[in-house]
Amino acid sequence: MFAVKLLLNIIMKKHTLIFILLFVSTLLSAEELYPIKLNKLRDDVHHWNLEHPVRKYPRLDSTEVMQIADNFLEWQNKDGGWPKNIDWLGVLNVDSVRNALDPKYRESTLDNRNTWPQIAYLSEVYTLTKKIKYKDAAEKGLHYILASQNASGGWRGWDVDAITYNDEVMTGVMNLFLDIKYKKKIYAWIKDPLYSQICTSLDRAVDVTLRCQIVVNGVKTAWCQQHDHKTLAPVKARAFELVSITADESSDVLICLMRIKDPSDEIRDAIEDGVKWLEKSKITGIKVVKVKVPQNKVINEEYPYDLVVKNDPKATPIWARFYEIETNKPFMSRRKGNKVYKLSEVNPERRIGYAWYGNWPEKVLAIYEKWAIIYGNK
Repeated sequence: MFAVKLLLNIIMKKHTLIFILLFVSTLLSAEELYPIKLNKLRDDVHHWNLEHPVRKYPRLDSTEVMQIADNFLEWQNKDGGWPKNIDWLGVLNVDSVRNALDPKYRESTLDNRNTWPQIAYLSEVYTLTKKIKYKDAAEKGLHYILASQNASGGWRGWDVDAITYNDEVMTGVMNLFLDIKYKKKIYAWIKDPLYSQICTSLDRAVDVTLRCQIVVNGVKTAWCQQHDHKTLAPVKARAFELVSITADESSDVLICLMRIKDPSDEIRDAIEDGVKWLEKSKITGIKVVKVKVPQNKVINEEYPYDLVVKNDPKATPIWARFYEIETNKPFMSRRKGNKVYKLSEVNPERRIGYAWYGNWPEKVLAIYEKWAIIYGNK
């Protein structure tokens, strides 16, 4: 009798498990999916908002996952990429908006953290729903990235045809390809020959990144925002983005390189030298604070304040966005490209509208502590 009761109990538990699985499956098929992060697309939406301060249209909630994915499908260009600076959650007439854009702004680009985030999002939605249209769109996007890789091994941004680390153009793609290479679950659908093509493309991107690392007096430092495709020399982009060594984008590069498993000696050396440069270049004794300004002096409603540098011996270290290559001296720039050395000398619109100081390397140094235990040269 006891054995019969035990058997019935097992059967009931098994049926309960089956019921739970069927229930979850029903939820997914009913399109009630968990929200997928959209943080990498905030830059695009931010720029859209700057151009469209009045927004009289409905917007999707982050929980409306399939509707957002369908938005991506509508906006995808024939070449597989996406235009930048779109409100991806906006319920818009895509054809009308597209036709109103300047032709250049209809083109596919990796600028402003674009195209590779859509691929990641669509891959996750496909993994959850198994709807082929999302896989097909993600695959088309991958082919766009592969086709747009320059002979140098780099990808360009928007402002200059050069190997671009600004806006995570290079590192965004490289991190995507690392996720694919290391078989992150949402990319399980990627098989050969596409998988092999992506791994080869990643190797080329890593190789050119190593060769772009700036050498000063025989010592490797870090990277510029952009590097020439042929000479690999640092180059300027927008008027106020001058040739420099940059602490911001170099931090992205180092974090990306530290993701590589079983790194070569060349990769390890690049990381060690880059971290040494960050340590050397930190600034102590100052902090940047927000200061209220009168309403009639507000330049941008999104940034209703001014920024001021103040002395503070207890302040945590910060870094400048740009350092002179020859002297390693921090500098800034006015909108038209005039180099200055004080934040107060930057015109107000650029002073609050660009990140001249930051703590980007903090994350690098935290990751490096763990990385160095396994791979460090010392």
